Amino acid sequence: MIEPTTNELGWMLDEVLKVPDARHAILLSADGMLRAHSAHIDRDDAERLAAGLSGLQSISRSTAEFCGAPDTPWRQTLIEFGHGFVFLVAAGEGAYLAVSTSEQVDMEAVTYRMHKLVDRLGKELTSPARVDTGSRA
Repeated sequence: MIEPTTNELGWMLDEVLKVPDARHAILLSADGMLRAHSAHIDRDDAERLAAGLSGLQSISRSTAEFCGAPDTPWRQTLIEFGHGFVFLVAAGEGAYLAVSTSEQVDMEAVTYRMHKLVDRLGKELTSPARVDTGSRA
């Protein structure tokens, strides 16, 4: 597993940002831990956003029955702001990829690049669930 302080996958996240008007990318685990971040976002901001985006994917997943069945798998969430978008996609078991953009971005191009990155990295983007240490802390 990749140590959270190394940002070894950061350069790969920068690939998604080659789409014009894409701003930042972060890779996070289901429990909100930052796994990697793109070059132009600092670690503190990326960690704070990873925690928030973890909650967002959890809320999104809890609304599956709104699409017809409670067991419908969650794949992607899109948030629109006055000056841009946040794309959040599943990136393997317990891992998520988030990209922020301006409002002029080609949404299809960003989504395509995100999914290609997830496909390319495959196993490296997987963040397995934490193992119970047996501690009652």
